[in-house]
Amino acid sequence: MIFREAKTDDIPQIQIVRHAVNENILSDPSLVTDKDCIEYLTVRGKGWVCEVDNDIVGFAIADLQENNIWALFLKPEFEKQGIGRQLHDMMLDWYFSKKTDAVWLSTTPGTRADHFYRKSGWTETGKYGTSQIRFEMTYGKWLGNKAAEL
Repeated sequence: MIFREAKTDDIPQIQIVRHAVNENILSDPSLVTDKDCIEYLTVRGKGWVCEVDNDIVGFAIADLQENNIWALFLKPEFEKQGIGRQLHDMMLDWYFSKKTDAVWLSTTPGTRADHFYRKSGWTETGKYGTSQIRFEMTYGKWLGNKAAEL
């Protein structure tokens, strides 16, 4: 497994991963375009990928402009291997090295992502839209989580 910063050349494989998920499926795949990915990777924030045999199996993207985790997705067959955790931690380490503002994300209730974020120390802060829940991670809580790991 190789973890590295995402590049715009990775977008075709990132899109494959995004559309391969079993949960948090896009109702309309055209809602997340290659142009959107370019903007989030090069203007708004930064992303990371995990490669196995030159195939991207997971990715994560943080948005500094909206203080948001824009994406964290894995191919289903690569779940439960620690890939999501490593992408998550790389992304949050980078985010909090750039800003101390709390970061937020949303996901569907009752999903594996919901449980993952709760286990990772995110705090539910309410509803987002009509069917999602909103989570938040503060700078202090992230530092505390990191210190507890040592």
